[in-house]
Amino acid sequence: MSEKYEPSKVEDSFYKIWEDRGYFEIDGNKSIQEADENGKQKTFSIMMPPPNVTGSLHIGHALTFTLQDIITRYKRMDGFKTLWQPGTDHAGIATQNVVEKQLLAEGTTKEELGREGFLQRAWKQKETSGGNIVHQMRKLGVTPAWKRERFTMDEGLKEAVKEAFISLYNDGHITQNNYMVNWCTHDGALSDIEVEHEEVNGKFYTMIYKFADGSGELQVATTRPETYFGDTAIMVHPEDERYKSIVGKEVLLPLTTRTIKVITDSHVDMEFGTGVVKVTPAHDQNDYEVGKRHDLEFIKVFDEKGILNEYCGEFAGLERLEARPVIVKALENAGCIVKIEEHTHQVGHCYRCKNIVEPFISQQWFLSSEMAQESIRKTKETTKQRAASGEHNGTLFHPAHWINSYTAWMDELRPWCISRQLWWGHRIPVFTCSDASCNHQWADKADEPDSCPKCGGKHYTQDPDVLDTWFSSALWAMSPLGWGNNGKLEELYNSSDEEDFYPNSLLITGFDIMFFWVARMMMMGEHFKKQLPFEDIYMHALVRDEHGAKMSKSKGNVIDPLDMVNEHSADIIRFTLAYLCVQGRDIKLGAKNLEQFRNFTNKLYNASNFLQLNVETFPDLKDIEIKTPLGLYMQSKLSDAVDELRNALETYKFNESASILYKFVWNEFCDWGIEYAKASKDSVVELGAIFKETLKMVSPFMPFISDYLYHKLSGTTLEDGDSLMIMNFPKEIAKNQEIEDMFAIIEEAITAIRRAKVIIDMGNSKIAKAYIKINKNIDNEMAKPFIEKLAKVENLEFVTQKQENSITDVSDNLEVYIPRGEIDMTPIISKLSKQQEKLEKEIAKLSGMLNNERFVANAPANVLEENRAGLALAEDKLTKVVAELKSLS
Repeated sequence: MSEKYEPSKVEDSFYKIWEDRGYFEIDGNKSIQEADENGKQKTFSIMMPPPNVTGSLHIGHALTFTLQDIITRYKRMDGFKTLWQPGTDHAGIATQNVVEKQLLAEGTTKEELGREGFLQRAWKQKETSGGNIVHQMRKLGVTPAWKRERFTMDEGLKEAVKEAFISLYNDGHITQNNYMVNWCTHDGALSDIEVEHEEVNGKFYTMIYKFADGSGELQVATTRPETYFGDTAIMVHPEDERYKSIVGKEVLLPLTTRTIKVITDSHVDMEFGTGVVKVTPAHDQNDYEVGKRHDLEFIKVFDEKGILNEYCGEFAGLERLEARPVIVKALENAGCIVKIEEHTHQVGHCYRCKNIVEPFISQQWFLSSEMAQESIRKTKETTKQRAASGEHNGTLFHPAHWINSYTAWMDELRPWCISRQLWWGHRIPVFTCSDASCNHQWADKADEPDSCPKCGGKHYTQDPDVLDTWFSSALWAMSPLGWGNNGKLEELYNSSDEEDFYPNSLLITGFDIMFFWVARMMMMGEHFKKQLPFEDIYMHALVRDEHGAKMSKSKGNVIDPLDMVNEHSADIIRFTLAYLCVQGRDIKLGAKNLEQFRNFTNKLYNASNFLQLNVETFPDLKDIEIKTPLGLYMQSKLSDAVDELRNALETYKFNESASILYKFVWNEFCDWGIEYAKASKDSVVELGAIFKETLKMVSPFMPFISDYLYHKLSGTTLEDGDSLMIMNFPKEIAKNQEIEDMFAIIEEAITAIRRAKVIIDMGNSKIAKAYIKINKNIDNEMAKPFIEKLAKVENLEFVTQKQENSITDVSDNLEVYIPRGEIDMTPIISKLSKQQEKLEKEIAKLSGMLNNERFVANAPANVLEENRAGLALAEDKLTKVVAELKSLS
């Protein structure tokens, strides 16, 4: 371990020690827990967005969990009783699709297996995938309260789902209706936000509909000719003069003997196409509304699987998309197609299986948008109050602009279709009495009710559908705290949890599930707890590749978090993601970023090695009095860094917090502090104590190397001592502005001498003599050894007058002089003269071209711009070279 830090020998063993000691649990930091200003225990809670049990983690998960772990570790070290709630999600559609594919690969289907057999396979998938996901999280070094891990279909959360459903059902917020929904012929009903609209290159088919009385025909355009068998009207705009004479007439449906009427409706766009539109109320959202307005017949022409039915005549039995070319061919042969044009339009696809989604009338369960209204009002009110007071950084959402997207969507909220035609999920707890004379429907917490509550009958059926996955996820801010669990799995929560941890302090998640998840937790939390579920909501952006492209398997640019950990270390991955995570901006992640922060871990390790060159072990900062000028200076700079870092973390500016750490460690401590220490050996013990305090700041970001180096510098081991993660985060470090001001002058002097040495080509060489004239009062004797050591000057003399015959550098507060006496200036002057000559030729050439009217008139704009920029640069360089020659002559 002496040459370099080897994370593979540290990370797994350290993580096991931390977990075995119970550090991750709510009382893992009991020894440092503190009360707030009112004497009440400080608490912090954050809920992990539960990953789906469908496979493994992706880089987006790694970002979410890293940010959550950083803030959780910080709060834990800052004396908060902390709950980071872990869990996984059953992910209805996604998991069912995975298991169905597995069965198909084995030559069977879910139908052959039966519902119970299929559910056993789904639970097996959950165990396999869930275990894999938890293993990956541990490799990232994240520290949720693992002993409290929940699954959205565990016994307690099943109870919570029933509690919520039955309450909403009894209050009339959940109802069953025949309604047009988004329908995937593979996955069933979808909510609006589960439909992804993509632009596709399709066709526009202009069809002929002949009048039933033989008096002529109409031309009607459509993108979906296979649905015309469900047409129940033709409509035109009531103000369209072209068609006023045909309103009320009947037309024949092509290839059939069925007739439909021409009606008027202002929904028609007179300017688009022919101004004549077919109405298919059962297969188009807009036509559905028209059908209701005009009391039209709703004819479904295909079933739940997309198979055409008897209304389609000879085409019955064909799948809807496969039927299109067959039907178009038949229409062409019958002379019913006027033209077919290329047409680009938006088509909805299932967000899981990418199947084309159909508008489809189906009996489903819906949650009223009315129950969300109070959460919408409170969200707006809270945002307004915070903006006025500046509290919580003046916003509920971070970045603040997300409130606009949130309220825009919520203001247009429609009933939420919560039923899904799946086997895997929370079975809808609604039962219907089988007695035809009763037929009572009721919601019940019991899996098998004793009898019908109305007639006492013992025979009933349960609704076959399951609830949308997001229904159970919508309870996640409160259900793992025991809400609605009805005493099930009590060992996973405490009776005080709801009081201690609701509302949750913070939610961190990707912006892409704002409406799937965040909005629904807001409405459920407020409805049942009468409080918004989160004090703050942080929405992070996407992780893209180094070129800014979205990661996908087809592009081959997917980054596996586990591969990154194995190649680089958990610490490097974590710090890289935090450093790049600017609020509101996508992250571009590439090899160069990881290399940069691998160098940072090396810097930390090398700083530790330097300190131990002279001193074996170091005390903690609280156990030592800082006395040396360098120690006082570095402690004061540490004070600045601590204050800045705390402020950045409290406002969820993760990139700023990582940058503050990086700059302090690299620039302040290593580039200056350690270099200064070479001229102040008596300060090394103090610097070691300051560096150990710095490692406490590093700990939330890079927990492994910080713990390792802390114990290395203490002469202890983690096995025999406490981890940094249950030590106090640095706070209120002593500041000394006077010593900072003095070292600022010292740094200015060193920089000035280095610049002056560059002029005489002695940038990194030692020189015999230098003079310095300072216009501020400092302790010259204290400053002298630092300047001599770092500027590489054998003898530095402080003067009050300009020194003649010297190389001079002037800065804000001082002037430095290097005597020319023993320096042979000939080669330096010769080199500068050649540079001057070369630059003058370059300037003459570029000036000539730019003064040539013919060249300027014909040259491309980018060439002219390059030449002008080149001329300006050359002239600037020449000015500097001439000035240097003048100073040497």
